[in-house]
Amino acid sequence: MTRIEKMPKRFCWLRAATLTGLAATVAAVATLMTALAATAPDAPNSVTFTRDVAPIFQKACQTCHHPGTAAPMSLLTFQDVRPWARSIKARVMAREMPPWHLDKSVGIREFKNDISLSDADINTIVRWVDGGTPQGDPKDMPPPLTFRPETDWFIGKPDLTITFDKEMTMYANGPDWWINKYADTGLTEDRWVKAMQIKPSNARIVHHAVTSVIPPAGTDLTDSGFVGGEFEEYAVGKYGTTFPENTGRLLPAGSRIQFDMHYFAIGEEAKDRTTLGIVFYPKGYVPKYKITMVNFRNLPNDDLEIPPNSIVRHDGYFRLPRPARIVSFQPHMHMRGKGMTLEAINLDNSVTTISSTDHFDFNWHIAYVYRDDVAPLLPAGTVLHAIGVHDNTSANRRNPDPSMWAGYGERSVDDMLQLRLAVVYLDDAEYQAQVAERKTKVTQLLTGGNQR
Repeated sequence: MTRIEKMPKRFCWLRAATLTGLAATVAAVATLMTALAATAPDAPNSVTFTRDVAPIFQKACQTCHHPGTAAPMSLLTFQDVRPWARSIKARVMAREMPPWHLDKSVGIREFKNDISLSDADINTIVRWVDGGTPQGDPKDMPPPLTFRPETDWFIGKPDLTITFDKEMTMYANGPDWWINKYADTGLTEDRWVKAMQIKPSNARIVHHAVTSVIPPAGTDLTDSGFVGGEFEEYAVGKYGTTFPENTGRLLPAGSRIQFDMHYFAIGEEAKDRTTLGIVFYPKGYVPKYKITMVNFRNLPNDDLEIPPNSIVRHDGYFRLPRPARIVSFQPHMHMRGKGMTLEAINLDNSVTTISSTDHFDFNWHIAYVYRDDVAPLLPAGTVLHAIGVHDNTSANRRNPDPSMWAGYGERSVDDMLQLRLAVVYLDDAEYQAQVAERKTKVTQLLTGGNQR
């Protein structure tokens, strides 16, 4: 039998008093340490939100991440950001956010619309998170930005808006729906387009919208500068097209616009009426350079085979019929897309890598717009080579089903390999002049200028 002795009452009282006093002391010390941490100046090498991180978010994140947008969280204030700190660190280290999926180690690296973070920016965010996410001095916080309403156009107020005749109603559940809709432009004279943008009224159900121009029947546009084919495209991640100065596309008088619409169900009935907005050059102005959209892929499309649990490569080719300057580069694949590279097979049979996406994301369809002074200048006969890689394994977190075979198709669960390029074709004299100008600028850069 185990013997248990009672503790004398005075020792019970002393132990209780001791524990109570100890708890009070710990609480007091904790309160003091919190107060000291709040008032202590930042260490010289510490990274704080207000001084170091907030300016990066203002530059690269807040345009999308503020109240009233489709972004899942606001990144305006320390209180907004702090709960998401570790997730933000993971996304920026993987270069998934901001959405810019180019391999920065190859090809051309200067773009007009580059929203990516620099290595220094990423390092600052990582150090801030690893250092405990200190807020810093509120006086270091930069002035808040002012954002345009979501209803505004990215290209500025359009001179002309074109939409089809009635709202489209998408059923709640069922297969994707493709339909072509048409609308008159109402133009009574030819006009040159400076910028354009497609805006769905309900982006939740619009997979994509592609417009094309239908000129009046019987119109001779041989010498007009009109270029057919795709006019403007909407997909997630695209915010309109603004052409370089003195560059545009002709919209002939009396034309109609075809809207190639792709809708998908979201579990509830929804409506959409998509609009094309256009900004024109002044009446009578004819830009010197005309944009042509070049789309090419692996052909025939039936050759796009992506077996289950595999990573596969396919190739597409396009021979430039004339000298050309490439304005922008846009890969297009679906959910199994992993990356796409554009190469130039030169006339001497050497190969130059122009651009490459090494972590393609189907949720963001980005046209990478080259800076004017580095946009590829290529002679006639150059062969453009697109290399596409699809990942149909479980390692691809966007893969709907790695056990399924996939091939070419319009549905998101099907796949594609297509490269969209905005191209300006040049005559031989203009091509040689632009090459010479480019060489002069490079020589001045290397020698400090003023060299003859």
